[in-house]
Amino acid sequence: MSHDPSAPSISRRKLGVAGGLAVLLAAGIVGTGLVTRARGSAQLREWTDAQAIPTVAVVTPGGQGAGATLDLPGRLQAHASASLHARVSGYLKSWKVDIGAPVKAGQLLAEIETPDLDQQLLQARADLASAKANADLAATTAQRWQAIAATGAASRQTADEKAGDAATKQALVRSAQANVDRMLAMKAFARIVAPFDGVVTARRTDVGALINAGGAAGQELFVVSDTKKLRLYVSVPQTYVPSIPPGTPAKISVPEHPGRTFDAVVESSSQAVSSDSGSTLMQLEVDNADGDLLPGGFANVSLDLPRNAAALSVPASALIFDQSGLRVATVGADDKVVLKKVTIARDLGKVIELGSGLAADDRVIESPPDGVVDGDRVRIAQAPAAGGAAAPKSSGGGST
Repeated sequence: MSHDPSAPSISRRKLGVAGGLAVLLAAGIVGTGLVTRARGSAQLREWTDAQAIPTVAVVTPGGQGAGATLDLPGRLQAHASASLHARVSGYLKSWKVDIGAPVKAGQLLAEIETPDLDQQLLQARADLASAKANADLAATTAQRWQAIAATGAASRQTADEKAGDAATKQALVRSAQANVDRMLAMKAFARIVAPFDGVVTARRTDVGALINAGGAAGQELFVVSDTKKLRLYVSVPQTYVPSIPPGTPAKISVPEHPGRTFDAVVESSSQAVSSDSGSTLMQLEVDNADGDLLPGGFANVSLDLPRNAAALSVPASALIFDQSGLRVATVGADDKVVLKKVTIARDLGKVIELGSGLAADDRVIESPPDGVVDGDRVRIAQAPAAGGAAAPKSSGGGST
């Protein structure tokens, strides 16, 4: 068999080509990996830098509604309430109405048995009868002496004395009559009657109870209250008193009727500030024709406050208070934070009305991040899209 001397050279040539291709392929793989890693590192740095920029929500000053309300606790009272006490002493003979009963003016509530007063009245009438008899006799005697003095048989002095005695006896008659009238008036107090139309809200006596009159505190027998209208008393802080004149409307709510509100209107104020609380007592009137509200009960009062058109308001969460004072964080045109000092005109709870420091077109950060300083870059969160769907937020990473 013959041997071809060109074969080894051909095999070496193929091996060299294959090796070169392998080297190129390996270099390409390595290069691709390095490029991919470098690109990934750049994207990671970009995403990390983006995440370091806080996203904030901004509001415009003054965009908190057309008006403000002031919520305060109050106490309901009957429009008219009378504690009925005994004017005469005795024993309770009977009572006619119990608590919760509606009554009319002049309606009999109870009767008091007054044996002592009855005997005093009998004595007064007897004294009156005696005084009348004495006065009649004195008048007859005076007439006779006047006739005798006219004939000259008696002195004029004696006749005048008899006439004066008759006048004195007549005055005693009037005094006795006044005493009888006083006793009759006292006897009328044995009937306890309603002073006005209302409801019996308390009964603190019973049949046979001893009634003592004349004490300083007295014995309360009944309480009658007019509940068709109620008075609502609320203490208003001094700052808000000028903003709540008579006629200011209000809404009230009570625990026994959750979810319901009732209309009220400011009727008057005490026109003075209490040195203890720094507030002014105001009286509101509430219509209670249906009897849904209970006198003596607690009520939450929401008063409508007039809005100052020139004043700017921000959420309470936007305020920053630190060693530099009271400030708010705004976002400038370059999306960098600008801290501005402000003053508070009125604290309305969730909304703060500012006196100075902001412009109407400032973009105020609603809840500033902790440690925010001037010049910090921020990203403004996008508002929800139309229809209630949330607009997509920036992911914070770079594009790939």
